[in-house]
Amino acid sequence: MSTKLTLTVEKEVIEVAEAYAKEKGQSLSEMVENYLKLLTTEKRQLKPGQLSPRVKRLRGIIKTANPINYKEVLAEELAKKYGV
Repeated sequence: MSTKLTLTVEKEVIEVAEAYAKEKGQSLSEMVENYLKLLTTEKRQLKPGQLSPRVKRLRGIIKTANPINYKEVLAEELAKKYGV
């Protein structure tokens, strides 16, 4: 559930932060929320199967032309490592 939060911040800081968020493809609200989640990770309890904020940010950032079969790649790499 999202709740509105009002903050008082210097105008120049907001302008620079908005530009930064835009470069990163996020809204300023998302950026602030992610930062607050990062700060409070130790205090919050993650539910089983829930991704941490850091993992959520990384999810989907790598794009490939062809789909990757991760299990197959893992099996190949383990075979190389252990000589199976």
